[in-house]
Amino acid sequence: MSNFSYKDIYIEDGKRVLEINILPEKYCNFDCIFCPIGRSKNKIDTQKSFDEVESSLIELEKKIEDTKPELIFINSKGEALVHDKIDDIIDFIKSKDLSVRLLSNGYLLAKDEYIKIANKCDEVIGEIKVITEEHFKKVQRPIEEYTLKEYIENMTLFNKQYNGKFIFEITIIKGYNDDNKSVKKIKEIIKKISPDKVIVVRIDDEIFKKKLGISDEIFEEISNELLNV
Repeated sequence: MSNFSYKDIYIEDGKRVLEINILPEKYCNFDCIFCPIGRSKNKIDTQKSFDEVESSLIELEKKIEDTKPELIFINSKGEALVHDKIDDIIDFIKSKDLSVRLLSNGYLLAKDEYIKIANKCDEVIGEIKVITEEHFKKVQRPIEEYTLKEYIENMTLFNKQYNGKFIFEITIIKGYNDDNKSVKKIKEIIKKISPDKVIVVRIDDEIFKKKLGISDEIFEEISNELLNV
């Protein structure tokens, strides 16, 4: 029995990528209203133990042998850093001479124990979805004491000491950050964090797309502006 799940291998920038979810269900420090996975019944930011890690690693080893990836992308149901064996999982992947990319929402990247783990990865993705404290609380529904200011600061501090490739993913959401004032604020945040790469995406889940999606024209316009900061 394995708690890991996988997407079909794909090619990105000429590399074979195997995408893996290491959580059995959603565990996250946020509870975003537009999350395609659904509500966070398990809102946590401390590590939790899960069963079947040994059998999961055996399955992962077979997946690696069968698919021959060059990069393993840990993209989980929620915040992968809360898995108490993520350190061992990353070490296992690295022992296979493979690169590791980790997706984190980014809030935990200023805590010493998580910095140590993330620093083992070749690539780390942090993200942002809204740019006001009000929307952060209302839309992303984080753990109570969280603030947007600290969120941005945590990613900034992490990237200053990180030797790998820090990727900053920005989601453009209709009515929340698609106006000129918001785009200007996002540009300031990009300069502050100083990532190695910026990715601009939009809501594409069919459930939320009608209300929160933006047109191709607006998306292209905003993307061009943010990718040239």
